[in-house]
Amino acid sequence: MNAIFQQLQVYSNPEKVEFFPHFFKAGKGGYGEGDHFLGVVVPDIRKVAKQNLMLSLKEIEEILQSEYHECRLCALMILVEKFKKSHSKEEKKEIFDFYLSHTKYVNNWDLVDLSTRDIVGEFLADKDRRILYQLAESHSLWEQRISIISSFVFIKRGELEDTLALSEKLLHHPHDLIHKAVGWMLREVGKRDKKTLTDFLDKHHKTMPRTMLRYAIEKFPEEERKFYLKK
Repeated sequence: MNAIFQQLQVYSNPEKVEFFPHFFKAGKGGYGEGDHFLGVVVPDIRKVAKQNLMLSLKEIEEILQSEYHECRLCALMILVEKFKKSHSKEEKKEIFDFYLSHTKYVNNWDLVDLSTRDIVGEFLADKDRRILYQLAESHSLWEQRISIISSFVFIKRGELEDTLALSEKLLHHPHDLIHKAVGWMLREVGKRDKKTLTDFLDKHHKTMPRTMLRYAIEKFPEEERKFYLKK
């Protein structure tokens, strides 16, 4: 882990060190409470990750347990790259299982969004997806976000049913990070099939959280947006 830490430190930006704790709500009572930052941006973290693809899952696990946000993100990016490059079903399953057994370290929205589609979503694309419904019912905010964001892969394949079902499960979630995630995925559904989205909205727009609704209808013409925003 020290090697990754040192490689990331080369890209450390003092301004980002100061900014990131606010941006990722690392203060007391925030969803990222207690997190630490090196001040490294995503493109630079990706560079370091691509230079360390030879690391074993054991070594990645050690990095994933770091107190530093960027170290954990780097570990996840290494996992993503290893998953993409693997031609072995067994290795892909091993990475998928490893990821889901370490979700307590995938503990902010960017960590989820930059990893779960390329591992969980891709692995489940041609498989049973019940695990996503279990994650949606988890007490972990991040596992719940993993469940809905992973479905982006299915949307791109034109398979919308799981996103809609997961959205219904998470419809009245109390946290705005889930409202944003569900709204984002619903918006993606609408890009592929607007009628499917409007059918969903006709059923739920009066009770769904405002943020979720706004995200879902962001690409609609103004008059349609106004219609759905009237409750």
